[in-house]
Amino acid sequence: MGKGLEHVRDIYLDGIAGGNARDAVLRNTGHRYTQHSTGVADGAEGFLAFFEPFLARNPKREIEIVRIFEDGPWVFCSAYQSLNDGEAEWVTMDMFYTDPDGLILEHWDTIAPYTKDTKSGADMVGGTRDIDLSADTLASKSLVLEYTKQVLQERQFDKAGQFVSDTITQHAQAIGAGLVGLQTWLASDDAGTYEMLFQLIGQGDFVVTYGKRHANGNDIAVFDLYHVADGKIAAHWMNEEIISPRAAWGNSGKF
Repeated sequence: MGKGLEHVRDIYLDGIAGGNARDAVLRNTGHRYTQHSTGVADGAEGFLAFFEPFLARNPKREIEIVRIFEDGPWVFCSAYQSLNDGEAEWVTMDMFYTDPDGLILEHWDTIAPYTKDTKSGADMVGGTRDIDLSADTLASKSLVLEYTKQVLQERQFDKAGQFVSDTITQHAQAIGAGLVGLQTWLASDDAGTYEMLFQLIGQGDFVVTYGKRHANGNDIAVFDLYHVADGKIAAHWMNEEIISPRAAWGNSGKF
C-alpha cells in the first residue's frame, strides 16, 4: 500500500470514524489542502470547521472503506457511512491528489444517500472489491476512456456493446440491469448529457472517472467506477451530486 493510501485511510478511519479530526488532518495533509467538497472551506481549519460540528452531531459513526486504489499521486476511495445507528446512511466517493510523501494536497467528492432500492436489484456498494494488480492498468484505462468519449460524450449508444459486457452488474441506483438497462438509461432525460471528463485514474482492473453531467436543468458532479474483466466493463457503480449554486460554495467548487 502506497503512502497516499495510508494517509487517506487514516484521515477517514481515525479522523472521521475515530473522531480525531484535528490530529488526523494535521498529520495527513501537505503544505496546502485545497478543498472541492463545496460545503467545506480550504485548509486544515476549513476541514475542522466542518467536521468538528459533524462529529458532535453524529456521535455514532460506522464508516467502511469499500474500495480504495491509487494511480501515481492520485488516490480513489469509496466508503459507506451509517450515522447514529442508521439514522442516516451515505455513500461517498472521494478523489485525492497527494505530494511525493503521500500527503493530501487536494480533495474532490460526491455524497449520495444509500438506498437498498436499486432498479437492477444490485446493492449500491456491493460486488467485487479486490483489485487484480496483475491486470493491465493501461488497457483498463484505455477501454474506459474510449467508452466515455464515444458512448457518454458522443452519445453513440449503439456502440456500448463494444465496451460493456451484455451482463454488466449494475450498482447505480437508477440504472436497470445489463447492457440493455444501461443503454435505456443513457438515452433518458435523467442521464442527460455528459459534458466534461475531469479526471480518469485506475489500478489493475478498476478505473474511475470524475466528470460533469447536465440533466433535468441541473449540473451534476459524478463519479463512475468500473470493474473491467475479459476486455469489457463488467460492473459499474455511480455516485453523483447536484452542484449547488455558486453563492453556496465554501471554496472554488466541485472541479
